[in-house]
Amino acid sequence: MFDEGQKNESGFKFDSNVITPGTEFMHRLSIALKAYILERQNEDCLWSGLSVVFSDAFVPGEGEHKILDFIRSQRAQEGYNPNTSHCIYGADADLIMLGLATHEAYFYILRECVLTPKDVKCFKCGKVGHRQNECGAGYTLDNARLARAAEFQYVKISVVREYLYLEFKDLQLPFKFDFENLIDDFVFLCFFVGNDFLPHLPSLQIREGALDAILAMYKNSLPTLDGYLTKQGIINFSNCDVLFIDIAKYEEEFFRQEQERLERMERQGANYRGRGGRGGRGGNNQGRP
Repeated sequence: MFDEGQKNESGFKFDSNVITPGTEFMHRLSIALKAYILERQNEDCLWSGLSVVFSDAFVPGEGEHKILDFIRSQRAQEGYNPNTSHCIYGADADLIMLGLATHEAYFYILRECVLTPKDVKCFKCGKVGHRQNECGAGYTLDNARLARAAEFQYVKISVVREYLYLEFKDLQLPFKFDFENLIDDFVFLCFFVGNDFLPHLPSLQIREGALDAILAMYKNSLPTLDGYLTKQGIINFSNCDVLFIDIAKYEEEFFRQEQERLERMERQGANYRGRGGRGGRGGNNQGRP
């Protein structure tokens, strides 16, 4: 494959727009993949005992949701082993939420390392591009970039579940503590900071600590409610109203601070223009005192 606009040695230019359901390219790709799977199962002993489920672009639905639907269908079958392990490959952060929503005990996400070489710092020499165990091996930003490109991250949903349990296990609730229901509430709350389908609320941005803030509101309001925010996929709007009141107070303070920040920037810009843009007097900065 080639990046959009990139040419190979023969001058072929690849157009990424063809990676769209219904195009001739996707049709030919589907045929090629089916042929490859059949060839592997017939010729490769490592594939002989595998069950391969192939769902191409002509089957409606987004990829990860089709995979999750398959997992749910397996769970509904008689004799399903609750200790079954699932591993899904993808860099989308929504996979963490989808993995939690399955309530499976052993769910893993494999993804490329999202850290750039500049994000990796050596604590021995203080330089970036390599770790302390690689120090002195001649790592530079260029070769470190190639090395990091082959690295993967392994997200264990079971560990995420453990941390959520430790976060909420000491809550004194007027109703029975149900950890699986609390997981559903957590996934529901994450909708407010946005995902692939929903924009985030203007005052709730992950980079500005919105997720921590909304979880703190949830922990404060949950003991005052008569139940969770959700129940088997159904939203309890009366309980959500209590949380929305806290979010409204948070939004009011957020917009007040944002307005003060914009006014401060405007004043600084006016002062800058009043000094001629260079710190001089009246725009005629000729070195006079």
